[in-house]
Amino acid sequence: MAKAKTIYSCTECGASEPKWQGQCPSCMAWNTLVESIEETTTTNRYANKFEGLAQSSTLQKISSIKAADIERIPTGISEFDRVLGGGLVEGGVVLIGGDPGIGKSTLLLQVLCHLGKSAQAIYVSGEESPQQIAMRAKRLGLDASEVELLAEINLEKILATLQTHKPNIAVIDSIQTVYSEALQSAPGSVAQVRECSAQLTRMAKQLGITVILVGHVTKEGSLAGPRVLEHIVDTVLYFEGDQNSSFRLIRAFKNRFGAVNELGVFAMTEHGLREVSNPSALFLSHHEGQVAGSCITVTMEGTRPLLIEIQALVDESHAPNAKRLATGLEQNRLAMLLAVLNRHAGIPCFDQDVFINAVGGVKIAEPAVDLAVILSIVSSLKNKPLDNKLIVFGEVGLAGEVRPVQGGQMRLKEAAKLGFTKAIVPKANVPKTKISGIEVIAVERLEQALNQLRNS
Repeated sequence: MAKAKTIYSCTECGASEPKWQGQCPSCMAWNTLVESIEETTTTNRYANKFEGLAQSSTLQKISSIKAADIERIPTGISEFDRVLGGGLVEGGVVLIGGDPGIGKSTLLLQVLCHLGKSAQAIYVSGEESPQQIAMRAKRLGLDASEVELLAEINLEKILATLQTHKPNIAVIDSIQTVYSEALQSAPGSVAQVRECSAQLTRMAKQLGITVILVGHVTKEGSLAGPRVLEHIVDTVLYFEGDQNSSFRLIRAFKNRFGAVNELGVFAMTEHGLREVSNPSALFLSHHEGQVAGSCITVTMEGTRPLLIEIQALVDESHAPNAKRLATGLEQNRLAMLLAVLNRHAGIPCFDQDVFINAVGGVKIAEPAVDLAVILSIVSSLKNKPLDNKLIVFGEVGLAGEVRPVQGGQMRLKEAAKLGFTKAIVPKANVPKTKISGIEVIAVERLEQALNQLRNS
C-alpha cells in the first residue's frame, strides 16, 4: 500500500504547499500552514447529479424576474430574530461561532424546541451524546418532545437522513466534527470543513432546508477552518461575551437577508439564555452621584442605538513615557484625539497617563464616540464631573471640527426615552423637529464643546 503523501494547507485561503513555510505564498498570512494528507481521489461523486445542468440553464433578464419579499421563520427569540434580519429563511445557511461554553448549543436547542412545535427540526450532534443533550434540555426546562436527534459525524449519513426526512430546520453541531468518506484527511481539516460545508449548503438550497452550522473559533477569536467557509454560507454570526459575566452578545458580520452589524443581547441564566429588553442599561454604571471622567454617548449597532458609558482616568505619569490604554476602543484613535486636544484646545496630556474604558465590555469601532472620549478625558483631568443627564456624540476631525454622524435623530430619541435631558451634538445632527424632553446643544468645533463643559 502506497504511503499517503503529506502536504501543508493554509487555514486562511486553502492553498497547498509541499513543505511547511512560515508564510503562505498565496495569501501572505503567517503561521497558517497546517499538516494534512493529500487527497488521492480527484473525482467528484456528486458531479453526476449536475451533468445536465449546463444544457438546461437559460439566461434571464433581471427586469423580467419578479422580486418578492423573503418569508421569515420566527425563532421565538426576538433578539435572535433581530440579528438574523427578522428570522430564519427557508433554504438559508447560518454559521454561528463563539468560544467554548459561551452558549451556542444552549441557544440553538432553545430555538429548535420552539420551532419543533410547528415544524420538523433535527439536531445533529457530533460533540455530545444523546443523553447529554437530553439532560441539558431537562435542566433548562425545555419541551424537546418534538425535536429529533441524530448523533452522527459521517457526512454521507447526515445527508441521507436529511434527504429522507426533509426537515424544515437542521442544526449541525459542529461542522468541524463532520467528515466525508470521499476524503482521507481527518475531521476538522481544511479539506473536510470545505467539502462538508459545501455539500450541506448544496442540499439546503435544493431541498429548502434551513441549516445552522456551529463553528469552532481559534485563539484569536476568528472562525476556525478555511476562509471560504464564511463565503459559502448566507449568514455569519459571532457569539461574544466574557465567561465570567452572565451577559452574551450575538453580532452579525455577514447577512444576505438582512443588515450586518446587528446586535442581540442575552443574559445567561439557569434556565438558558434570556433576551435583554433594555440593552442600554447593561452599559451604564449607576453612580450615586456625579463622577469625574464619566461621559454617556450613543453608539449604533446596526439599526439599534445603544447608550454606552465612556470612562476616563487621567493621572500624572511617573514613567519616562506616559501610558495610553483603551479598552473597547481603538488605541490609535485615542492617540489621535489626545493630539487634537493638545493642538486645538491647548490641553496637553504628554505627562499624564490616560486610561479609557467602554463600560460593559462592548467594543466600539465607529468614530461617533470621539467627542465623548475627549470630554471624559478633560473631565477627569480637571476633576470636574459632567451632568449625569447629559449625552454626547460626534466625530472629531484633525482640524478640531465636530462632524455629523449617521442616525443622529435615532440616537437622540433613544436618549430622551431613557430620561436624558441634555445633549451635545454636531450642528448638522440637530433635528428639525424638537424632540420632547431633551435640550439639544449644537457645536461645530471642539472648543465650543469644551466651553459647554466649563459653563455646566
